[in-house]
Amino acid sequence: MTMKIIFFDIDGTLLDHDKRLPDSARQAIQTLKEKGHEVAIATGRAPFMFADLREELDIQTFVSYNGQYVVLKGEVIYNNPLNKGSLQSLTDMAVANNHPIVYMDHEDMKANVPHHDYIFESINTLKIEKFPTHDPNYFKEREIYQALLFCLEQEEEFYEREFKHFDFIRWHPLSVDVLPAGGSKAKGIEKITEKLGFGKEDVFAFGDGLNDVEMLKTVSNSIAMGNAHDMAKKAAKYITKSVDEDGILHGLRMVRLLD
Repeated sequence: MTMKIIFFDIDGTLLDHDKRLPDSARQAIQTLKEKGHEVAIATGRAPFMFADLREELDIQTFVSYNGQYVVLKGEVIYNNPLNKGSLQSLTDMAVANNHPIVYMDHEDMKANVPHHDYIFESINTLKIEKFPTHDPNYFKEREIYQALLFCLEQEEEFYEREFKHFDFIRWHPLSVDVLPAGGSKAKGIEKITEKLGFGKEDVFAFGDGLNDVEMLKTVSNSIAMGNAHDMAKKAAKYITKSVDEDGILHGLRMVRLLD
């Protein structure tokens, strides 16, 4: 079999709703490696939010921040930070509307307010040890690859209309990812596959969320989880079982990567 590269989203794809990695997924990934395939991660998370998972699965290649910070075999090959001037304007508008922001670079995340229930409630669902501390000036002297804007869905449209330099992708009822306009996991995947010389027919991707739609549309062999958002399912070539029903294992069998 020709060597393939397979990208996995994390939340709702590799990790179940309790943020646990099913044994079947762990073993399936090990089998992929034994067969000589490349295994990578494509996530909206920051690198520091899935270091333990990378270590557990021995994965050194990943697309993080929805394509804005890309690492190939431990080396950064692409980054695409948010425009600082636009981020300052977004911050000013968000402060005026009492909508907090979290700024994220490759090492840390800082909030522009000391405490807010929206921040606590949404980030708590990720079940990570790290939590943003307060530093309203964090974005001014660093490259910020993604911001989190905390607002309700009906309040999001205002920001989409006002800030054309950014894309807003909802990941929680109380929060949206803020990305450079046009940035996506698909672009990050393209950087890796071009560098490694993979043809489009040899690229596979698993995902479930709204931030996976562009990836699932673009990658030739795309698989949506059974628990995926309807838009993700429509974008994918295949639909596997839910993450709680050994969806990774089933999907890999479906596309005959474990034969």
